[in-house]
Amino acid sequence: MILLGPDFTTMGLEDPSEIYRPKPPQFELDKAAENFRDYENLEDDMCRVRDTYYEMHKNQTYQFACSQREKYKPGIIGEYTIMEMMEVVAKIVDESDPDTSLPNNIHMYQTAERIREAYPDHPWFALVGLIHDLGKVLALHGEPQWAVVGDIFVTGCQLGPSVVFGLPSFEGNPDVIDERFMTKYGVYRPNCGLENVVTSWGHDEYMYQVLTRNKSTLPPEGLYMIRYHSLYPWHHHGDYDYLCSDTDRAMLPWVQKFSSFDLYSKGEKIPDVAAVKPFYEDLIAKYCPGKLLW
Repeated sequence: MILLGPDFTTMGLEDPSEIYRPKPPQFELDKAAENFRDYENLEDDMCRVRDTYYEMHKNQTYQFACSQREKYKPGIIGEYTIMEMMEVVAKIVDESDPDTSLPNNIHMYQTAERIREAYPDHPWFALVGLIHDLGKVLALHGEPQWAVVGDIFVTGCQLGPSVVFGLPSFEGNPDVIDERFMTKYGVYRPNCGLENVVTSWGHDEYMYQVLTRNKSTLPPEGLYMIRYHSLYPWHHHGDYDYLCSDTDRAMLPWVQKFSSFDLYSKGEKIPDVAAVKPFYEDLIAKYCPGKLLW
């Protein structure tokens, strides 16, 4: 069943039949669009980016991703509000990100405010921007950053060709020489749907768990964007389409639109958090109120 939401054309979203058309940013950027996500020309002070991905790719196995899902499914961190966790994530700088060294909460407000400016009639979309990276609180609850941040990929099958740093970065990962996982489909069926595959573990899946466990009333499109916004090999390059269902393909333009705000909002323009915070507190009260079980 395909999930239905607002009409794409009335929101300025691409028609699903044109899903891989280049998507120019809708606002002024701090640098040229082609200089974002440049992993081939990292500055010396960005060696942390390469190191994080190499650690991730060595350690993120199908078994690890499955076990992390089970570990956090009950909600083992405790009960906190969204805004309490926003204070926590303010202590985190994403070591996998070559485009910003700002604390993560600033990036989240940047994303949210860009979306709010573009889609004032869809405030839930701005809230997705605010909380999309909130799962990174795992980095302050015992998890190394390679198990929290960065692009995710599908485990349990052949690697997508567009995974950052490619196959050499997976040296030492037993899955790449496991015959079960070396074929196109691996342990999956064609067009089984992304909800039925196991992506590498990180903040996307964790935050999706938190929201669904606590019965958030965000629209399905919002939950989907949070769950798959880091699956760049899919939404940015078209990898893993053979595993996708009709629902995934219908949702893809939402993820791509969100991605343009998530990526290109990074820069020196920092929102006045104190001024905009009440707006988001009202949205939180509507869509994910009170203390949530994390």
